[in-house]
Amino acid sequence: MSSRTPNLLSPQPFPRSRAAIASASGLEDGWFGDYVRDPGGTVRALLEHAGTWALTWAPIAGPVLAVALALFLVGRRVWRRRCHTRLLAHARQVSVLAPPTVDPAGAAALWSNLVGLLRPTWRRWWSGQPHIGFEYVFSDNGIAIQLWVPGVIPPGLVERAIEAAWPGAHTHTTSPAPPPLPAPRPGQRRLVVGGQLRLARAEALPIRTDFRGDFAADPIRALLGAPVGLGRGEHACVQLLARPATGRRLAQARRAARHLRTGRSARLVGRLLDALTPGVNTTRRSTSSTSAGSRRGDPQTALEGSAQDRAIVAKQRGSQYETVIRYAVATQLPATANDTEVSVARRVARGRAHALAASFASYTEHNHYTRHRLRHPGHTLAERRMRDGDLLSVSELAALAHLPVDEAIPGLQRAGARAVAPPPGITVPGPAAKPLGLTDTGVPRPVGLRVADARHHLHVIGATGSGKSTLLGNMILDDVDAGRGVVLIDPKGDLVTDLLSRLPRAAGDHIVLFDADSKARPPCLNPLDGTDTDLTVDNLVSIFRRIYSAFWGPRTDDLLRAACLTLRAQPATATLADLPTLLADSAFRSRVTAGITDPVLRGFWEHYNELTDAARSQVISPLMNKLRAFLLRPFVRNAIAAGPSTVDMAEVLDHGGICLVRIPKGSLGEETTRLIGSLVVARTWQATTGRARTPQRHRADASLVIDECHNFLNLPYPIEDMLAEARAFRVAMTLAHQHLGQLPRELREGISTNARSKIFFTASPEDARDLARHTAPRLSEHDLAHLGAYHAAARLVLHGAEAQPFTLHTHQLPAAVPGRARELRAAARRTTRARATSTPTPSTAPRSPRPPTAPRGARGGPGASPHHADPRRQP
Repeated sequence: MSSRTPNLLSPQPFPRSRAAIASASGLEDGWFGDYVRDPGGTVRALLEHAGTWALTWAPIAGPVLAVALALFLVGRRVWRRRCHTRLLAHARQVSVLAPPTVDPAGAAALWSNLVGLLRPTWRRWWSGQPHIGFEYVFSDNGIAIQLWVPGVIPPGLVERAIEAAWPGAHTHTTSPAPPPLPAPRPGQRRLVVGGQLRLARAEALPIRTDFRGDFAADPIRALLGAPVGLGRGEHACVQLLARPATGRRLAQARRAARHLRTGRSARLVGRLLDALTPGVNTTRRSTSSTSAGSRRGDPQTALEGSAQDRAIVAKQRGSQYETVIRYAVATQLPATANDTEVSVARRVARGRAHALAASFASYTEHNHYTRHRLRHPGHTLAERRMRDGDLLSVSELAALAHLPVDEAIPGLQRAGARAVAPPPGITVPGPAAKPLGLTDTGVPRPVGLRVADARHHLHVIGATGSGKSTLLGNMILDDVDAGRGVVLIDPKGDLVTDLLSRLPRAAGDHIVLFDADSKARPPCLNPLDGTDTDLTVDNLVSIFRRIYSAFWGPRTDDLLRAACLTLRAQPATATLADLPTLLADSAFRSRVTAGITDPVLRGFWEHYNELTDAARSQVISPLMNKLRAFLLRPFVRNAIAAGPSTVDMAEVLDHGGICLVRIPKGSLGEETTRLIGSLVVARTWQATTGRARTPQRHRADASLVIDECHNFLNLPYPIEDMLAEARAFRVAMTLAHQHLGQLPRELREGISTNARSKIFFTASPEDARDLARHTAPRLSEHDLAHLGAYHAAARLVLHGAEAQPFTLHTHQLPAAVPGRARELRAAARRTTRARATSTPTPSTAPRSPRPPTAPRGARGGPGASPHHADPRRQP
């Protein structure tokens, strides 16, 4: 080893003086060396230099720092105001109706979903971080739960999150968002009392979130019951503002939690005060260190830890929100109220506000809420401004802001039926689809029924006022706009009235209007007209038999059939008005039956003529009283017994015609209404089956809409056969009625099976139980029984297959056009007169049979059809 290299292993003398230390360290020069040699002198010198600098630069630096601080504060205030103004622009209020059964885990799902609203750092610096308001609003009308959503949040985002968290919940969006407490009415003043709730201890300590166990209860039960008994003009609101916490804010919270666990203050100010009082700080640390050491010595204790430490650690997991809770009670008083009345109202409002704040005591555990003063509570709640707030975990926030779990909450309006989204691929209205309404989940969007799928027929059930007529009206208006033929039978009359006020002016050339309340002469639809005698007579007899089933026997059936066949065998136009004459006038009967060649029919009349007058009167009385019941009405006589038909149903269906049959029961009576409507259905069905002669590709789509359908389906065919054949002939039938009890069993089963598209408005519990077989499991019988007005459940045919059910809201009808109904009625009268003048009108009975002439089809009438040779008539 070289002699110049120091032996590091040999003992070295330790310098004892500061000068020796400075010399050994090579720090003889410099401020640090001076500080080592003379700490006190160095500190005094530094203070002297600082004082000299301050005296020299203070006149300049002081104002500069003050101006800079003022600019900073003003700039921050302007920036915050700008950010809040952007939040208020286009802000909306989302009202929430709770489903019948609320999932307790739904609130945590909602707030976990909304954590995604946290913006990137650069965007927060530019325009701030938006927050959301969850509000409980109380009034004399009950309890409302609503969310305030800033305009910067995309439309539909929060609504979809709510419906995903609580399936079956309904949302309604109002924009712009109104204030939570309404403004005073004219002539009144508003008195508002309120406050703010903040955490009493460090925010690292959680509030209570677990409400399970022996005393399980909804934590907001006390809050919802606190303002019970509000009178007219009294309102209350509890407002919770929340925004996702940033990473920086969470890091600060975790550092504060570590300080709290080690016995130090969680806040910076507290730690500074601890530094000024070292004795207290040392004692606290010593106690904490001793406790920690004891836990390390006991493995079981170290494993379990203290309850408070576990709670702090549990709260730090996952996402968190900054929150502020405010509450206010408002009372409206007359503007002339005296001081005594104001004082009494203020005491009452303070009592209610105290009850609201006290209801949060149920959240007390490691932490709790304390009340703080809130200036101008009415303005503050309406402004919904948020600055700094307390940190809460998702589970804590979910315990504070959620839909009530209790099923019986007085004054809380719940969603009657769950909202179900339509299946993928559902059609939107357009040229090839009929409009049905708007979806009621998320952002409303229109839905429709494809014209091709409408051929599978539509069954509509809905009580009066549920929205059934609105749906039918929109579908008919769409058919008219698209040029599709449509026939409507309306036994109430309101739907036809509404349509006449909304149809386009160009529809006047295509309208055929039967209106029992109109004084104008209606078109004629002769039920004895037709190309097939047997089919025409069978339809007519079947209609009479089903309408008058309680008073109909085989002899009456035989008499009507024979009389109709006899009249059809004549070359002249036969009408129902000829039946009484044929049965009662022997001279007329002899002339008519003289040319009958059918032995069976001739035998019937021979037997009939052999009867005495008394026996003949007894035989014809059951039929005659029914014929007179409707033939005595001028409208009915002109509509079905005035001569040849002036309405060609085949033309209506094939060329975009519009046949509106308005036959109110209040004007005609139930039986006559059923008769007229059934005859229209029979003639429409004859025109439908006549399409068999047209190639399928040339058959135009048309619609037959029957309201109160159970009154008019009286043809001698099974309903399932009618629906199957109508689909092949491209005639879409819409069958509407009020409840299942109106349908006979065979008709109910046939419609249930063959009218494959279903739209159900609110139904009785008994009907809902049966109808739920079409919508389960997505919609239960409870949902079908609790649908609101204009709210419907739909299960449609989509591309020939039955799709999943969903819910919708029907469109309102377009606004009525002033004077349009008058124009269309006048156009319909002109059309009726033109057709009547081009069609020969038979003389009144009794009359002699007309000599054989050219068939009706050769006479050129609009409703004339070829008269095929009848084998019962002598050539």
